[in-house]
Parts: sequence; structure tokens; C-alpha cells
Amino acid sequence: MKSLIKFQQTLKLTELTNTDRIMKKATGTTPMEKNRYSDEELEEFKDIILKKLVKAHNDLKLLTESYTTGNDNDTNDTSPTFKVLEEGYQVFSKEENSKFAARQEKFIKSLENALIRIENKTYGICRVTGKLIPADRLRSVPHATLSIEAKRVQVSAPVAVRPFDPDME
Repeated sequence: MKSLIKFQQTLKLTELTNTDRIMKKATGTTPMEKNRYSDEELEEFKDIILKKLVKAHNDLKLLTESYTTGNDNDTNDTSPTFKVLEEGYQVFSKEENSKFAARQEKFIKSLENALIRIENKTYGICRVTGKLIPADRLRSVPHATLSIEAKRVQVSAPVAVRPFDPDME
């Protein structure tokens, strides 16, 4: 009797394994693999993103102020020779800060998009493979929309063939 029960259990495990193989072949995942992060995990990611958003907004404010406001400690009272050189440097510096601010705005938009994906419960799913992006990757790059394997394929593709990546991971 015990051997019959053990045989039935083994048969069920074999059937489950075969079903898993068929499912993996059809969809790329097995029923045992997670297809999304739990609500608790999404909350953890949301906290990380909100902290990064606060810092990003503060950085953007500093960058914007540095290229939009005049400097009270400028060279208005120095000789014209030095003034020309100083003004050239100030223009260059303002242009650089403007570029940094544009990049920061793009980063903020990517973080905001990640919050939307959390609300939709699609956060952490690779947009190329459809698999979950590892949690460690999301903790370090919370706006990531590509898994490492998809990112490697994208980076190795010729520039003309690469798809547009709004998240600049």
C-alpha cells in the first residue's frame, strides 16, 4: 500500500514536471516562477524611488539655480581683459549645468514612470523578455525597464539598430 501511494506521488510530480516543461516551452516561464513582485516588495521599491526622487528634485533645483541666476560675486569691477575671460568661462559653465539639468529632468521622469508601473503592478518586468528583473538590479537602478540580458543585447546591437531607451539605464 505504501509503495502504491509513493508511486502515485512520484507520478504526480512527474506530471507536474512535464507540465512545467510544456509551460516553459510555450511561455518561457514555469508556473513556479514569479511573474510579478509582491505588494510588499513593490512598497520597498516605491520607498527607494521616492527617496531618489526627493534627492533628484533637490539636485535639479541646484543645477537650475546655477545657470539661471546671476552671480553677485562676478567680475564687474575688474579690468576688461579679465572680464572677457571670466565671462567665457561663466557661459561654458552655465551650458554644462544646463545639460546636467536636462539629464536630471530625464532621470526624474524615469523615476516617475517607475512609480506608475508600481501602481499598475507591472514594475520590475523586463519590457523585452517579459521576465522579472532581479531585485538587486532594481534596488541599484530603480528605473530599470530591462533585465541585464536584454541590456547586454541592446548595448551589443549597432547604434542604428538600437531601440530608443527612455530610461537610459
